[in-house]
Amino acid sequence: MNQINEVEIRNKYKKLTKLLIENNKTITTMESCTSGQVASLITDSEGASAVMKGAFITYSNEAKIMQGVPAKVIEKFGVYSKETAIEMAKCSRKTYGADIGIGVTGSFGNVDPKNDDSVPGEVFFAIDTDEGTKSFYEHVPMQKNRFEYKLFMADKIADAIIEYLN
Repeated sequence: MNQINEVEIRNKYKKLTKLLIENNKTITTMESCTSGQVASLITDSEGASAVMKGAFITYSNEAKIMQGVPAKVIEKFGVYSKETAIEMAKCSRKTYGADIGIGVTGSFGNVDPKNDDSVPGEVFFAIDTDEGTKSFYEHVPMQKNRFEYKLFMADKIADAIIEYLN
């Protein structure tokens, strides 16, 4: 089990928010398994109102489709796929007119009874910008609780955004 350090992760998000402000970049998220944790950590940081355009928590397939993710993508590739994460990032960015769109979908500690493609610990996320879209895969080790799963993923997503900004 990986040790989660909430204080370190929160400090990383303060750094991320500062970088967004310095780079004059705005951000938005469409989150499923993280349930808005990424957006929450950004908005817990001072100055976030200058960079956070808005966010979606699209826990169900229907919610993703309502926000613009093509049903055909979910049907063809599954809701837990890099293709769905990419569409989530693109749709959120387009809706809010942000510079950076983040999409994240996956399963944490158990199988989703509603979706056949659920593999516990398998998470996909994507970053969409004017330069293009980059997708990521993360195997999430067992955690003590849902909050720690969300923090684990939020930490990985912050690393990817910071790398893009640098």
